[in-house]
Amino acid sequence: MDRSQGYEVYALKYAHHERCASANFLGGDPHDGPMPIDYFVWVIVGAERSYVVDTGFDAATGGKRGRKVLRCPSEGLAMVGVDPAKVRDVIVTHMHYDHCGNHHLFPEATFHLQDREMAYATGRHMCHAALGGAYETEDVCAMVRRLFAGRLQFHDGVTELAAGISLHHIGGHTMGIQAVRVWTRRGWVVLASDASHLYANMEQGRPYPIIYHLGDMLEGFGTLRKLASSPSHVIPGHDPLVLQRYPAPRPELAGIVARLDADPV
Repeated sequence: MDRSQGYEVYALKYAHHERCASANFLGGDPHDGPMPIDYFVWVIVGAERSYVVDTGFDAATGGKRGRKVLRCPSEGLAMVGVDPAKVRDVIVTHMHYDHCGNHHLFPEATFHLQDREMAYATGRHMCHAALGGAYETEDVCAMVRRLFAGRLQFHDGVTELAAGISLHHIGGHTMGIQAVRVWTRRGWVVLASDASHLYANMEQGRPYPIIYHLGDMLEGFGTLRKLASSPSHVIPGHDPLVLQRYPAPRPELAGIVARLDADPV
């Protein structure tokens, strides 16, 4: 990889949920005005290979959970020239329903997951609804099937997946959540996923309320900053502001796709 150029990185919005601020912070929010969230998958595009980060959920899961699905993630990938059927690597930041569905879209891919996330999603913690409620049984079973089909690669802590792409265990939100560090033309961009749902979670030190380990989540905010070229290079997992702060690759994709290797607008 030519480090002077780096990878292209895109955030692709596929779903939306209207909610109040109290749903986004541990302990609620004293103002509790509207604070919706968006749902994204991400794609890292190199000269020879593309890497998908997370796979979203489908319309049936969205309907069951009261989330508005706007498009299949495969449509978003097609908008930036990526055919999911040809993708060879999918990075799963964690196995919550909104990050780990749609396995069938990626028949040729090897999935990349932290050891601790699989142990968490298939272990005793799932006996508790407060922890297990964000997982879908079929998504977890699909990951197990990938394991036995030889299409799951485990990682423990920090891994350089390719030149300019590394995986970093963060923890906190789930036992095994990982962030993705990517070299781009503007420096190191960090896809935080749900290690920080919103800019405000990290910037204000106010955690999101779904938590495996509060201390790890708070320490993780600092880790994300250290991995990135600047705090503004950290991309949260669900913030609608991402689509406002970063340009679309083409005018017709405004509000749908953000180009994260470009300078903020």
